[in-house]
Amino acid sequence: MKTLWQDVRYGARVLRKNPGITLVAVVSLALGIGANTALFSVVDAMLLKKLQVREPERLVLMRWVAGEKFEPGSYNGSGSRDESGRMVRTSFPYQTFERVREQRGALSDVFAFGGVSLNVNADGLTDVAAGQAVTGNYYQVLGVPALHGRTLSEEDDKPSAAPAAVISHRYWQLRFGGDPGVVGRQIRLNNVAFTVVGVTPEGFDGTSQVGTSQGVTIPLAHEPQVMGERSGSAGAGVWWLRLMGRLKEGATLEQAQASLEAPFRRSVEEHRELRRAKAPPNRPVPALDPNDFPQLSAASGAQGEMNTRENYERPLHLLLGVVGLVLLIACANVANLLLARAASRQKEIAVRLALGANRRRLIRQLLTESVLLSLAGGAAGVLLAVWIKDGLLAVSEWGRAMTSLEPSLNLRVLGFTAAVSLVTGVLFGFAPAWRATKVDLTPALKDGAKGSGAASRSWLTKGLVVAQVAMSLLLLVGAGLMLRTVVNLKRVEPGFNTTNLLTFRVEPGLIGYKDERLADLYRQVSGRVESVPGVRSVTFSRVPLLAQNISDRTFYLPGAPAGADGRPASAGEVYIHQVRENFFEAMEIPLLVGRSLSARDDERAPRVAVVNETFARRHFGGENPVGRRLSFNPDKPGEVEIIGLVKDAKYSSQRDEIPPTAYLSWAQELRSLSSATFEVRTAADPAAAVPAIREAVREVEADMPLAAVRTQVEVADQTLAMERLFAKLLSFFGLLAQALAAVGLYGVLAWSVAQRTQEIGIRMALGAQAGDVMRMIFRQGLALALAGVALGLGTAYALTKYLESLTRMLYGVKAADPLTFGLTAAFLTLVAAVACYVPARRATKVDPMVALRYE
Repeated sequence: MKTLWQDVRYGARVLRKNPGITLVAVVSLALGIGANTALFSVVDAMLLKKLQVREPERLVLMRWVAGEKFEPGSYNGSGSRDESGRMVRTSFPYQTFERVREQRGALSDVFAFGGVSLNVNADGLTDVAAGQAVTGNYYQVLGVPALHGRTLSEEDDKPSAAPAAVISHRYWQLRFGGDPGVVGRQIRLNNVAFTVVGVTPEGFDGTSQVGTSQGVTIPLAHEPQVMGERSGSAGAGVWWLRLMGRLKEGATLEQAQASLEAPFRRSVEEHRELRRAKAPPNRPVPALDPNDFPQLSAASGAQGEMNTRENYERPLHLLLGVVGLVLLIACANVANLLLARAASRQKEIAVRLALGANRRRLIRQLLTESVLLSLAGGAAGVLLAVWIKDGLLAVSEWGRAMTSLEPSLNLRVLGFTAAVSLVTGVLFGFAPAWRATKVDLTPALKDGAKGSGAASRSWLTKGLVVAQVAMSLLLLVGAGLMLRTVVNLKRVEPGFNTTNLLTFRVEPGLIGYKDERLADLYRQVSGRVESVPGVRSVTFSRVPLLAQNISDRTFYLPGAPAGADGRPASAGEVYIHQVRENFFEAMEIPLLVGRSLSARDDERAPRVAVVNETFARRHFGGENPVGRRLSFNPDKPGEVEIIGLVKDAKYSSQRDEIPPTAYLSWAQELRSLSSATFEVRTAADPAAAVPAIREAVREVEADMPLAAVRTQVEVADQTLAMERLFAKLLSFFGLLAQALAAVGLYGVLAWSVAQRTQEIGIRMALGAQAGDVMRMIFRQGLALALAGVALGLGTAYALTKYLESLTRMLYGVKAADPLTFGLTAAFLTLVAAVACYVPARRATKVDPMVALRYE
């Protein structure tokens, strides 16, 4: 420890004596380490962070796995696929919770929770909040106490109990300004009176997907009262509840899965029996092949639900690789600086060795200096990471869609930074330390040793420069491909006019509107908004365009052959839009043949539909579809008449192919429109009309807030969130890497000129012209740059076949696109030429007389 402290003090003195080199090294490392720290803080928040509950590692999340043929019936939830292609899902029917809780096996207790959408009316103000319905033991099993008041209990989870609600700390701050007096206050949830009994502690946002925050929690027993006809709790219900449990002491996930498989199978059979009992005689629930029966799968619940995390895992790992390359380039820069400095310290090292110093001891001394540099760079990088991580959220959709995602520089992130700093110090310091101590004493002790220029001609120095250029070209190629992808997607013709179009969502079903009252509400809102100055037209639809929402149905064509069960075989799937009668005119989707929907197409009129070109082409061979018929019920063949054909329009995103689409009259589909998205066409900037539109809707129904108020351009841009994020980040890090590589190239050439001053003076004294000297230095630097460009192009071409996470995001451009490769190589070569020019020009300024007296 004594000698280590001596090394630290001596290393600090050496760094202070060379402020220029020290500053450049610290800034380079700060950029590399800061970028890695910032991105790791996002990775930590999205992929590594555990629930802030008691002993999260003992929590178990239940999932089920089944083949494509298994149809659960009504299902509300998301899923993923395992390695064999089978669907992995996390939602269960209420029957599963009952059976699993009766036979817990390796679990000490089991709880259930499911998402609900809530219209919250408090103090005369309304908003729509993400909520959840939970079993009474939810907070007790998790071990989450209340910050204020109390949490829900088993007594609250009874239909006869007084309705009680718990709000999250985040919602408490945003909606109630952190007022402790909210406990005991009455609020209305979907027009049902609830009493707020508690506030959860800061940091606990529920057990759902990462980035989501469940603002209001109610007992599961009151979910039917709040959700009404959309409730999933009663009868056969829907697969909508998430199930979690806590392992008993010493129990394992495998034991939990094995002990719960039997009650799970029994619950599935019970659920199917209930479905059979409720199914109409002409639509029986088909028998289930034993091979298709779902299997229970137990996973760690320490992080809550994992579907969102799994979706972001590969892109985040790819971005970590990107910032890792930036750090390697920074390390190469610093390594070259230390190699150059080692050349100037040859006499010092030689004297030390001549006086008996051990080579290992000198290497340790030099490595100590490197580690001090890296730790200083790490400290500066932490400060830089605070800015970069906020920038990551600002330029991405994470900060908007994931309201509770808050990357922080916690102990795990700081530990990562410290580890990266130490490894970095050893990584860039070892080679210079090894080279510096490998000294031939006799020549090194001579006065002329310094002018040898060995450092500048070192293959290691040149190799590091080549590697820097190659790695920066890799990042710039990736940035170029993503920029071209974004440009191509923005140029996609959506099939309707997106300019001067405002969209917003309303959910009147949450406050009890249905049937004729719901229809009257939509008519009144449409009429009132149409009267707002500057509004040209108003329409609405159940599913907004280009918002990554999908509504599809199985449909049947008359005369279809009978299937194995004797019923007509389906013609496939068709995407559905339930729209107001003026939808095509307002959205400016051209009508090609037939007529559009009209106000006469209501619930009393024969059912009608308008289809798009893709539907007509795929199912009628491109013939005129007007007058043809289809149905969505095999027992009512041909009940829907096709009355018109419209031009194709994109449905869910610019990337997806246009699907076969049927537009249905909203009045004939009213049961599906408990919520709707209004599209408002304005004469000027739609954002300016938002206050007046809000007031117009408030005049019709004060308890119905507007949600997701955005322009159609903003809606469409959000479908490109991942592509835009990668384009921005790859461009930023690519340019940063290119700047570091250019600085590295400049530094090597500048040092080379300084080391070869005597040689250059001799050349000029013997008749060399300034142009000859400039070409010599310029050619030396450009040769390194071109070697790096060639290596980078070859590596980029080879990697395009393996970087699936990147190539899957490309659109309208191939991974090995010659134009992108060529422009990137040309740009990097131009930057390298500029970096070579400055030291080459400086070499021409050498005075031969001064150079001959050098040293």
